[in-house]
Amino acid sequence: MTALPAFLIRDMDAARFQTITGKYPKLRVAIVGDFCLDRYLEIDPSKKERSIETGLPVHNVVNVRSQPGGAGTILNNLATLGLAEIFPVGFAGDDGEGTELCRSLRARRGVNLEFFFYTKHRRTFTYTKPLIVEPGRAPVELSRLDFKNWTPTPAVVQGRLIDAVERLGKEVQAVILLDQVDLPETGVITAKLLRAVETISGRRRKLLILADSRRGLRGYPPVVFKMNADELSALVGGKEPFVQKNIEQQAASLSRLLDRQVFITLAERGIIGASPKGEVKHVPALPVRGPIDIVGAGDAVTANLTAALAAGASLGEALELANAAASVVIHQLGTTGTATVGQIKSRLFG
Repeated sequence: MTALPAFLIRDMDAARFQTITGKYPKLRVAIVGDFCLDRYLEIDPSKKERSIETGLPVHNVVNVRSQPGGAGTILNNLATLGLAEIFPVGFAGDDGEGTELCRSLRARRGVNLEFFFYTKHRRTFTYTKPLIVEPGRAPVELSRLDFKNWTPTPAVVQGRLIDAVERLGKEVQAVILLDQVDLPETGVITAKLLRAVETISGRRRKLLILADSRRGLRGYPPVVFKMNADELSALVGGKEPFVQKNIEQQAASLSRLLDRQVFITLAERGIIGASPKGEVKHVPALPVRGPIDIVGAGDAVTANLTAALAAGASLGEALELANAAASVVIHQLGTTGTATVGQIKSRLFG
């Protein structure tokens, strides 16, 4: 008898899928992190000009698209899944980009902006992405123009964020921490806020708190960790080659140490998950079906892991749902995509 491909061997059948995703409309989730504005400038190369003043080429923008990025990408994915209520915890600058970001957040289904605020002490974190758009061709992204903060987040801003986390920790089924900034202490996730999270986690042991940081999770309290293989290796000090067995062993050891689940993304190799009880699972990536754009795949994984676990999914079920969502997202070109429950179901069961 011919063995099934690894990606077809599943923990979850269609009935179980329905049971898990059927709980999504009752979930309330907080996202604590760096919300930014993703602004896409669509350039029509057929409208080429040259500046009379400088002689340099002029890129004519024919359309502007904006959407929440950074932690906002996770929010986009949760909203697409149809959650009952999503609480962004963060800030925008008192500037035009901040107005645009808040408008974009407010437009998402189920979003409650009670704990997201404007502040004159910060700029709005913005990624400006020029795109060459031609009929019949995939968009081509040019060099980005970014707006960031380069000084420590003021104490008054940190205080408002910590107050929000302490209040929401009593009201939601899950909290996501997303650190998107390159320079420590300049964004939402600061050392003081992490100490508050540790206190909340200790008081409410069953509250799902999942953390992801582009600078790695060293110094984070014991919550659910989500990271890639390089971040895992840097955290545990591993020098072993990139071998799945080694990653599984490292993930299992870290999970026991934290007494929480650990998730390791492996790009085209899929996702590994480990639990404190010694369970380790690897879900291979689903086959690619054409051109791909990996932007946003990691945030789709974060959102879908959180929703699934909060809805009672097992380790293997959560991995399968997150992996299928990432597969949907990477096939959406020229944008930071999302995956609906229907799209995920189709990807898993045809």
